[in-house]
Amino acid sequence: MDLDTLLLSRIQFATNISFHILFPTITIALGWFLVYFRVRYLQTREHAWEEAYYFWTKVFALSFALGVVSGITMSFQFGTNWPGYMERAGNIAGPLLGYEVLTAFFLEAGFLGIMLFGRGRVSERVHLIATLLVASGTTFSAFWILSLNSWLQTPAGYEIVNGEFIAADWFAIVFNPSFPYRLAHKLLAATLTASFLVAGLSAWQFLKGCATGGTHKALRAAVFAAAIAIPLQFFVGDLHGLNTLHHQPAKVAAIEAVWETEKGAALTLFGIPDEEAGVTHYAVKIPKLASLILAHDLDAEIKGINEFPNAHPPVAPVFWSFRVMVGTGTLMMAVAWFAAWQLWRKRREMADGKIRLPKPLLWVLAGMTFSGWVATLSGWYVTEIGRQPFMVYGLLRTSEIATDIAPPMIALTLTAYLIVYGLLLITYVGVLKYMAENPFKHAPIPGSNAALGKAGV
Repeated sequence: MDLDTLLLSRIQFATNISFHILFPTITIALGWFLVYFRVRYLQTREHAWEEAYYFWTKVFALSFALGVVSGITMSFQFGTNWPGYMERAGNIAGPLLGYEVLTAFFLEAGFLGIMLFGRGRVSERVHLIATLLVASGTTFSAFWILSLNSWLQTPAGYEIVNGEFIAADWFAIVFNPSFPYRLAHKLLAATLTASFLVAGLSAWQFLKGCATGGTHKALRAAVFAAAIAIPLQFFVGDLHGLNTLHHQPAKVAAIEAVWETEKGAALTLFGIPDEEAGVTHYAVKIPKLASLILAHDLDAEIKGINEFPNAHPPVAPVFWSFRVMVGTGTLMMAVAWFAAWQLWRKRREMADGKIRLPKPLLWVLAGMTFSGWVATLSGWYVTEIGRQPFMVYGLLRTSEIATDIAPPMIALTLTAYLIVYGLLLITYVGVLKYMAENPFKHAPIPGSNAALGKAGV
């Protein structure tokens, strides 16, 4: 493999976006969990809900901080590694990114301090409103970022003047053909990521004997949220797939490793794609199932990769990323539904509000704490690698906007990024573990279980 400037720049941007996306994927939905915990406390005055709120507020703050820092670093690369991007598409990308800052980031940053430090300083109503606005800000942020990214996938509402993209219809740009599906898919992915983080960390507290009353509330809420979100995610994913087949058939061909155009295409469960030979070795196939899933027609025609010479993505990364995403999602559904069934079946035994789940299930939930990250990253790779070799699909190639910086310089900064991000990720997980195992080292909430001692499991 020739590690030239283009490839190194792509790897470096992939490194940055892979690290950055982990944290917004948590905060987008975790903010709404905090709203729910706060509302339930105000409704019931049960201190367990307040315990859940304040513990997960700390996790939110930590995740938000890392998301902001990595996002700033990532934005620098538009100028250093991809100068042609803003030169050619800045008239559209610039305003959309600006709207994200004005309507989302300022909203989050402006009210985050009240949410974190407002207890006892503002009224409960103002504190709840601040939490609601922070959660809304995370969703608005997803709206604008997904709008821009979707426009790169399915461009609309533009004119090209002297090689530059000019906005002709902002409504068509923002609500481009793939945007509704991709926004819904991302919001549900965030819900599942946050749900399994909450459930997994809560399960760890049970296993280590340091659960509080808030742990019981948080685990139950997270399990049922995941159980509801996962079938919706599969439904939205199907709609997204139909949209992708229509607008980006080369991506779908790579996802399924369909080499020649055919009707009634088989679904390849597993195999080893060989792009040079144009075959999938050791393929395990189910006849006609690809056509049925992709187009809802057993005899539908699916275009093959050979239909897109020099205009299709690398097959193996897209093929395997998609299967990791679907496999992880299927596992998440099985675990969430089984855990929800266990909670429902034992609801009478938990009349005191305390969860009693089988220890093996707690270990499974703890082991899947970061399963949402796996599904999100693999899905993001399908989306972004599947768009190649284009930056703006079908119109602007990635190679046309890359920098001319010497490869050794990019390799040096890439190495630095990998080291720093690796250390930050290890530290983040370590801090979460410490917080979960030491909930009573923080200032207790008056009248709560934390002020009286450890809650029983």
